[in-house]
Amino acid sequence: MKAQLISIAALLLAGCATNPTTVATSPPVATPAEAAKPPVALQYLYGSAEAAIAIRATNVRIADYAVQRVKQRPTDSVVLVPGATMTAPRFEPCGNKPFAAVFDADETLIWNLGPMRYFAEQGSTYDPKIWDQWEKTGAGKAVAMPGTADMLGKLRAAGITIVANTNRTAANAKGSEDTLRAAGLGEFKHGETLFLMGDDATGSSKDMRRAAIASKYCVILMAGDQLGDFSQQFNVKDLPTAQRTALATSPAAAALWDKGWFLFPNSVYGPWEKLGWNETFPSDTKWEPK
Repeated sequence: MKAQLISIAALLLAGCATNPTTVATSPPVATPAEAAKPPVALQYLYGSAEAAIAIRATNVRIADYAVQRVKQRPTDSVVLVPGATMTAPRFEPCGNKPFAAVFDADETLIWNLGPMRYFAEQGSTYDPKIWDQWEKTGAGKAVAMPGTADMLGKLRAAGITIVANTNRTAANAKGSEDTLRAAGLGEFKHGETLFLMGDDATGSSKDMRRAAIASKYCVILMAGDQLGDFSQQFNVKDLPTAQRTALATSPAAAALWDKGWFLFPNSVYGPWEKLGWNETFPSDTKWEPK
């Protein structure tokens, strides 16, 4: 999440703008009228009944899938082996390893309401110093997403270990442990059930961390709000949007969505923020009133 938040600036400033065609040369200062409401994307994700229903439904699907899957004793994990691709997928074998479910943390297990509100109210960009403070001191201000605590309880009751693999920083491991506990999601221990950016030399890529988890566990499901929560191949630099979409909707990927890979809605930040007009709206669909 930390890397993705860098691009949230455009979203937050757009939400405070009075004229969407105006190009700002410096971050505008929000007036009381402009700050009367959060940006629309934040309203939807954090405040709407629609988002709450969609997230709760995803958590129900996760719980139902997991409980049934452990009864089947799968032969393979849902973690791709190093070097595997969506065109030639291969998965880590389970053997007799204990079961685990791997989750991203931010906007997957918890909502980061504290800094999101702060950034929006200030009309400010992502600030790594502020985010660093949030990782250290956010316990009690981040909340579990709708249905998450119930879902995790059902997985644990079925003998499934819950593992978080997040791009929060390893230097702030205690703060993240405290935050997850305070949100009512149970105990997480760095290096055992909590994996963080900085645990290896690959930065924000989660592939090596996933491999480390799959070496100890039969990972029956993964869940996140970004495609990078499932494989770094979706985040290859300069991968064209159309190719990324084709990769994520290929037959191999389609066989995994809601069948081991579960994606949560997140309208607030993500790689899609760089999309242009013709990537968002195909040129042949353009229409204007007479």
